Amino acid sequence: MEKARIILIGKDVKQIDDVCGQIIGITEKTGVDYAGPVPLPTKKMRVTTRKSVSGDGTATWERWEMRIHKRVIEVDAEERSLRQIMRVQVPDGVHIEIELTK
Repeated sequence: MEKARIILIGKDVKQIDDVCGQIIGITEKTGVDYAGPVPLPTKKMRVTTRKSVSGDGTATWERWEMRIHKRVIEVDAEERSLRQIMRVQVPDGVHIEIELTK
């Protein structure tokens, strides 16, 4: 049977977990088998800049960090459940990808 791999990517863990909960709720209502959500490693994007514009003065630095979180859920590709999953309200901060695999 075909499976649908759903990948959720975002900066806010709470938003990603809310969408995961909605997807799992749909799969439990429709009686479809699922696996996950599996957390993938978090990417840490770091930017370090010097505080002083001209370079004079003490060597002080500012450090910023943005974390990118990912979750993977595999669901049996049943048409009825996938239609409901596609209707899930996804917040602006979350990116969702759906792939069909064998």
